[in-house]
Amino acid sequence: MARVRLIGPEPVTVPELGDRVIQPDEVVEVPDARFDGYVCQPGTWQSVEEPGAAPKKTAVKAASKGSDH
Repeated sequence: MARVRLIGPEPVTVPELGDRVIQPDEVVEVPDARFDGYVCQPGTWQSVEEPGAAPKKTAVKAASKGSDH
């Protein structure tokens, strides 16, 4: 699923998401097929993850071990 962020100044109720109330700056998952319907409203929604994008993984850097010299 795609993800978008509400950038509008006030909470909105989104019927397509089960009448869920979305708060300003909240990121939500939306159906890929409906992504364009959100991002075509640039004063309200911002793209976070486009449809079909692989989920972003947080890189964890392994601690390096000292050598036994």
